[in-house]
Amino acid sequence: MRVTKYTHSCLRIEGGGAVLVVDPGAFSERSALTGADAVLITHEHFDHLDVGGLADALGRQPGLRVYAHPEVLPKLTAFADVVTAVEAGAEFTAAGFTVRAYGGQHAVIHPEIPRIANLGYLIAGDTGTVYTPGDSFTVPGEPVDTLFVPLNAPWLKLSEAIDFVRAVQPERAFALHDFLLTETGAQVSDGHLERLGGTRYARVAPGTTLD
Repeated sequence: MRVTKYTHSCLRIEGGGAVLVVDPGAFSERSALTGADAVLITHEHFDHLDVGGLADALGRQPGLRVYAHPEVLPKLTAFADVVTAVEAGAEFTAAGFTVRAYGGQHAVIHPEIPRIANLGYLIAGDTGTVYTPGDSFTVPGEPVDTLFVPLNAPWLKLSEAIDFVRAVQPERAFALHDFLLTETGAQVSDGHLERLGGTRYARVAPGTTLD
């Protein structure tokens, strides 16, 4: 399993000759979708779902399949025939990977902002597991080899990210959801996560591939 971290919250996961992409949003590079076999969408926010970019990819790759919560499907009506609805608790196969969906709701941004659907995905390949929670701190409750932890957003504070890593107890963790941070701010957050997260932690540049 090879994981490439793209800008913000987009991951490209490769293994067994197949490609699975998670959350190709407006901040991420559209090249992440090149040659993709399947896409997982955690929720409908534009920084996790770039409908135009997905449509372009489907024009080039008609065999591409998309998986998302039922509440996201109204955003995907233009290519509904390739979309599969999944809910929390579901287990399915996408691009040859076993995927389990967790959670169900986006983290609270503010009490006056309605919450939307959000899924975390645990992705299992022959060499390990990767967990990406979308915009939530949902703990999957099973072993995680590699965790992607949200670093900065209107809905989180750093102590929550630290407690999330501690709760999941992964073998290693990498930053996710980090585009809105300045480099200086990211370094401050990184230092706290390195000291307090309880596991190996790093923030990597977009385009970095992890084996």
